[in-house]
Amino acid sequence: MNSSIQMTEKQAAGEKAAEVVRDGMVVGLGSGSTVYYTICQIGAMVQSGMRLKGVSSSQATTVLAQKMGITLVSLNEIERLDVTIDGADEVDAQLNGIKGAGGALFFEKLIATASEQVIWVVDSSKVVTRLGARPLPIEVTPFAYRQIYGKMHAAGLRPVIRLAGEQPYCTDSGNYIIDLQTNELQEPQALADWLQAVPGIIAHGLFIACATQVVVGRGNSTELITRPQISLKS
Repeated sequence: MNSSIQMTEKQAAGEKAAEVVRDGMVVGLGSGSTVYYTICQIGAMVQSGMRLKGVSSSQATTVLAQKMGITLVSLNEIERLDVTIDGADEVDAQLNGIKGAGGALFFEKLIATASEQVIWVVDSSKVVTRLGARPLPIEVTPFAYRQIYGKMHAAGLRPVIRLAGEQPYCTDSGNYIIDLQTNELQEPQALADWLQAVPGIIAHGLFIACATQVVVGRGNSTELITRPQISLKS
């Protein structure tokens, strides 16, 4: 995708999602280049008189939100968030996603789990038929990251330790990230369950049935996709 078109789509999606924010809300603020536009838009709304509280998912988001005059609180200070707006690396038709390219997946997952509504903002290149073309980030404890790497390698998951220079990349929470080269995932839920059971994995980048809506930038406009509802027959 042409980079200028991609940035236009990111801005369109990011700013559109901010329209759900209302006075008095507690809003989860995600991380990444598309949510950047959401946070800037929310900041403009705050500067125009809107009152709200934000919960930040990363140090980079904290710096931006403070610059925009958004009042921040910790997750421990509130019971629930009204909405979280975040980005995603990939989204499929069921609104399952892969997140964590920016390294904030653990905090992003905690905030999403505490939210009444989760909205992802993406450019059109992030919408896929099947998850797995991009690496799947796994946040792991530094105490046993080589052992976890070995288990993943033995399982045929093609792990790669993320580096910052010559040292392992360190997240805001002090953990390391192992990126899995998965290709197309046939059974994302099965992989998520396997990863969840490995001691030392702090969080994985599979977000299954997490987003309630996705705002997709398409050129200068946006498309809103709502997660399909499963009807239960008695």
